[in-house]
Amino acid sequence: MENQSQISRKKLVEEQMSFGTKVVLIGFFGGLIWSLVGYIAFYFNFMRIGPALILMPWAFGDWKNTYIGQLIGVGMIAILSIGVAFLYKLILQKFHSIWAAMGFGTGLWLLVFYVLNPIFPGLKAVQNLDFNTIASTLCLYVIYGLFIGYSVSYEYAQQHRKSKI
Repeated sequence: MENQSQISRKKLVEEQMSFGTKVVLIGFFGGLIWSLVGYIAFYFNFMRIGPALILMPWAFGDWKNTYIGQLIGVGMIAILSIGVAFLYKLILQKFHSIWAAMGFGTGLWLLVFYVLNPIFPGLKAVQNLDFNTIASTLCLYVIYGLFIGYSVSYEYAQQHRKSKI
């Protein structure tokens, strides 16, 4: 009997959580997880750019290059990822496809490394980056986009399915 009550409690909690709340959680944890993976890749020299890149336009001093700066960058990316998840929800939520999500991640990489490159003083032009940094960051952005996109699309499909019942 106890298992039955736990299952019904879990269903109640899932039903109480709105789609918007789920998008917030997907964005936050997507940013947290994948920026931590990025920090680990940076720490082990797979890429020359760490999560502290997000602090470059606003923060002054060399503290940005320490592990504290990297961890603050991880937190900032987690918060910024909430907006990224809502952007995916706005544009591509109806596409329950791995390709749409991977394309979204690739588009984010292009946005950061080509369009927003001038606002990041520590970021070299893509032509001047080493192959490991390009490959590692591109793969990380694609997986990040896949996590955000596929999760948001899945939740959208679940909500849409529940509304038909």
